[in-house]
Amino acid sequence: MTLIKSISGIRGTIGGKPGDGLNPLDIVKFTTAYAVYMRKTCSNGSNKIVVGRDARISGEMVKNVVCGTLMGMGFDVVNIGLATTPTTELAVAMEKACGGIIITASHNPKQWNALKLLDGNGEFLDKEAGNEVLRLAEAEDFDYADVDHIGKYTEDNSYNKKHIDAVLGLKLVDTEAIRKAGFRVAIDCVNSVGGIILPELLAALGVKHVEKLYCEPTGDFSHNPEPLEKNLTDIMSLMGKGGLDVAFVVDPDVDRLAMICEDGRMFGEEYTLVSVADYVLKHTPGNTCSNLSSTRALKDVTEKYGCSYSASAVGEVNVVAEMKRTGAVIGGEGNGGVIYPECHYGRDALVGIALFLSHLAHEGKKMSELRQSYPQYFMAKNRIDLTAGTDVDAILLKVKDIYKDEKVTDTDGVKIDFPDKWVHLRKSNTEPIIRVYSEAKNAEEAESIGLAVMDTIKSLM
Repeated sequence: MTLIKSISGIRGTIGGKPGDGLNPLDIVKFTTAYAVYMRKTCSNGSNKIVVGRDARISGEMVKNVVCGTLMGMGFDVVNIGLATTPTTELAVAMEKACGGIIITASHNPKQWNALKLLDGNGEFLDKEAGNEVLRLAEAEDFDYADVDHIGKYTEDNSYNKKHIDAVLGLKLVDTEAIRKAGFRVAIDCVNSVGGIILPELLAALGVKHVEKLYCEPTGDFSHNPEPLEKNLTDIMSLMGKGGLDVAFVVDPDVDRLAMICEDGRMFGEEYTLVSVADYVLKHTPGNTCSNLSSTRALKDVTEKYGCSYSASAVGEVNVVAEMKRTGAVIGGEGNGGVIYPECHYGRDALVGIALFLSHLAHEGKKMSELRQSYPQYFMAKNRIDLTAGTDVDAILLKVKDIYKDEKVTDTDGVKIDFPDKWVHLRKSNTEPIIRVYSEAKNAEEAESIGLAVMDTIKSLM
């Protein structure tokens, strides 16, 4: 059994003894700590907290514990039911709530679940807030409400429609062009909440032909739920048979978007954001942002329009902070996460789908042709396993010195930017490893430069 506590929330495998897995006692403690923090810091006068969940088998149990605990702390709960992460984020803002909790373990397998914590803007808590919730949970200095001040409970199942309406209302979403294009679309929703909302979204966009894979929201995932090529053989095979224009694949909470071309090949998760940014910048030039481990292609496309690109530390909350600092018109992460501030500051696959279909309709190209129009980069992802007592920070300092003649960024580990490639080294927060991501103009060179820097690190160890 596994239980991981971090600034972004609590996640773990279901069951086990207290402190050893995600079980009711630990859910109560962590939810209470969040409620105490929100009571102290909420500035909008609201007493409401929104709760949404993906379709995981454990979701009903976790939801009941979370909602009961929040009521026991005196908060009024608005349960929006089976809902995506971005739907829940929007619901917090629309309800003018104090905060929100999303019950999802994102791309983790079915035995996992998690609580993701939102502030009153429907955005993830920052590092300082997350650390304070962890401190409160550890201290267990809680006071629950008396009988006259227990919170109220309501259910509101209207937020899927409200989310879709918000997407349709974006000025760059061209439903008329999408309808005229007559796209034939396939979707793989890995037996979670995407299977509820994506068919509704596509119908509202004017897509009449949709082939569905794994759209029943049972939570019993039909394949590994992370939307990577190795896990998507079924829908890639379907696309390879021909007759379809594009396939969309989402993770269980629908904040990541992978796409597959008409010939059955992956569009590339790094290029989801690149293609959407190309469309946005063509109509509304401005700054862009992604994290340090995302493809250089976004920078290239941004500069094509005479605009500026910046990189943040890895993590959605860090990307959002950098986007706000620079006034970015589009941003996100290379894992298929699109953040479009015109809608909200959160990764949102629905926004990504609507903007991409608008782009594809305007371009009048096959999906594979559109993919070839972008700068071609290839990424390699490796890791170095560490022995106990390894001083990772000292090693990274030495690496930084060795490569001081290159452009080096140390805001999140060490990233070495060579003229035509890069390597990013990050210490994991959850396991004893250094993650080594590298990118170059071809796969062999990306792997080669990553291994070369890994050899340097091993020599220092």
